[in-house]
Amino acid sequence: MSACLLGVACNHRGAASPRAAVDALADRYELVEVCPEVAGGLPTPRDAAEQVVRAADGVRRVVTVVGDDVTEQYRRGAEVAVELATERAVVGAVLKARSPSCGSAEVYDGTFSRTLVPGEGLTATALRAAGVDVVSEEDVAAGRLPG
Repeated sequence: MSACLLGVACNHRGAASPRAAVDALADRYELVEVCPEVAGGLPTPRDAAEQVVRAADGVRRVVTVVGDDVTEQYRRGAEVAVELATERAVVGAVLKARSPSCGSAEVYDGTFSRTLVPGEGLTATALRAAGVDVVSEEDVAAGRLPG
């Protein structure tokens, strides 16, 4: 579970992104929280970041609004999330929609213009590769649960 969805002030603005539908899951499931960005070594608050795909080779990078490449921190955070999911035998994850780390269906396009494109964040990709079903908080609000 993205920690920001559970009320932890860890998003890039230094705030939380709580959702009532996500909170209700605690009545039926054991929730394991993680903020991949913080787990990867980034501070809170931090500059906004978006994914950029290099046209020359198709490599996906995560770059901040001021131009810093933070891909390695995002990769480390994804690795921590997968390790935690493996240790706890997690079968489903609820991650923050549109995040360059946690987005599960679409992400911002890297222009910092709030333009969305189909895609997923680095943590969502890593968790899916590890066999974890990933949805967003918006999916949960619409009645779709992971796992």
